[in-house]
Amino acid sequence: MRRGTFRDGTVDYAAVGATHAPDLMQYPPERSIPAEETWRLGSGEDRFRTAGDALLSWTAQRAAGLSIEDVRPAPGPAYSGVSFDAEGNPVAPSKREVEQRFDAEGTPFAGPGMTLKLHGRVAGMRADAELRVISVTEEPRCIGLVLGTVDGSVVSGEELFQIDWHEGTDEVWFTVRAFDAPTSVLYRFIPGLIKRRRRELFARYLRAISPLYATPL
Repeated sequence: MRRGTFRDGTVDYAAVGATHAPDLMQYPPERSIPAEETWRLGSGEDRFRTAGDALLSWTAQRAAGLSIEDVRPAPGPAYSGVSFDAEGNPVAPSKREVEQRFDAEGTPFAGPGMTLKLHGRVAGMRADAELRVISVTEEPRCIGLVLGTVDGSVVSGEELFQIDWHEGTDEVWFTVRAFDAPTSVLYRFIPGLIKRRRRELFARYLRAISPLYATPL
């Protein structure tokens, strides 16, 4: 299946929005390693809202041991983000204009077009990076966030975080989908390190968002 791409000169990879495509695991962007995990968080609207607010207020990243700095809004009022259809093709803006929210530390909730810097270590290696918020979804039964690398990371690629509240079963599920292409020399020569890094990140994200865990790592 051919996948369309949306090109944004501010990120360091071409396949912007590819994490939305259902065939990512079969047809990842060239030279990248895909990954996906889905976990059940519980059920009910309260669980969905709580998990969604945690996601958009950077809980997954902070509880994963990563610090967030230099959060900046979109570069201009015209930028409203982009959404993607089932094949990864760009469609209408991803969210309506809403009042900006802030967490307890005064950091703004995720919004399309924002940039931020992460600092920390994962799997024994640095996880510093500059990221852009590619899209934000806030729908009655789906809350999501896509982050893409801009500069300074040992990998190049994208992460999708999504909370779904299923209408039929009332269950709430948390999905993380990503693709990583190595940029550091070590990761290029030992690609298994990318998979190790991704497994540790997924475990930390689950621990951050899931009510089964009382404390982060």
